Amino acid sequence: MTPDAARRIETFLEAISAEQSAARNTLMGYGRDLGYFADWVERRKLSLETLTETDIIDYLVACDAEGLAQSTRARRLSAIRQLYRFAYEEGWRSDNPALQIKGPGRSKRLPKTLSHDEVDRLLDAATEGREAVRNSCLMQVLYATGMRVTELVSLPVSAARGDPRMLLVMGKGGKERMVPLSTPARAALAEWLKLRDENEEAARKAGRKPSPFLFPSHGKSGHLTRHGFYTLIKEFAVRGGVSPSKVSPHTLRHAFATHLLAGGADLRVIQTLLGHADLSTTEIYTHVLDERLKELVLTHHPLARD
Repeated sequence: MTPDAARRIETFLEAISAEQSAARNTLMGYGRDLGYFADWVERRKLSLETLTETDIIDYLVACDAEGLAQSTRARRLSAIRQLYRFAYEEGWRSDNPALQIKGPGRSKRLPKTLSHDEVDRLLDAATEGREAVRNSCLMQVLYATGMRVTELVSLPVSAARGDPRMLLVMGKGGKERMVPLSTPARAALAEWLKLRDENEEAARKAGRKPSPFLFPSHGKSGHLTRHGFYTLIKEFAVRGGVSPSKVSPHTLRHAFATHLLAGGADLRVIQTLLGHADLSTTEIYTHVLDERLKELVLTHHPLARD
């Protein structure tokens, strides 16, 4: 992309980072999508400053012809819309060429979830092998709270002190919420804290600084990474006899919500626990439950037919 386009995009990313407290992964996603867009603009010998609505539509048609998924095209248009809204507000565009463009939308795929038995097998698998105390704590807290994986791995150790019944979680956009801990999660947390503090004390005596994170690591971030936990949970799936293709950190979040709903929890409560800004995002779990009930009937009812 041209130096001017790179500067415009970088300024936009800095602005949403400061104003919206956008997460690092969100910023990276915007940067990639806008980078692809800027490269296309340059190849067409156009510029971000003079681009028209027709040009943006042509870009979306090109994305479609390239075979990009509907969700990818919708995400790229969203990034373009935000860039041009920022451009208009900042005054380097006198109009917003993306304002009236309707995107392809997103296909509503039901999230994968797990049965109670599958979750139990994952929890049991986490209690075996190296780092069993830490891994059991990770899994118990994740399933008990429905946290996003980034929220889990970056938890400050201060949030877990004093045998808490609730954890304070920093969610998307810097929004805080309280999530309750189950009895097994509190027990696993207490056991891990004891071992963690012993390890930290040994590290301090060796001249290393104490970590502020509940799940510290020696990596650049200072805590267990999303990718590191993703690898762990796949190992638990193999060890527990659960299909690895069904399991990810986000699957546990879906299982948390679906199992709560099946147990009679109010949808508004689940919305609060998950940190969803919009109830419509939470409502998808009602469809997941409907599909699960239909599957049970078709599988087990004596009159069910293929």
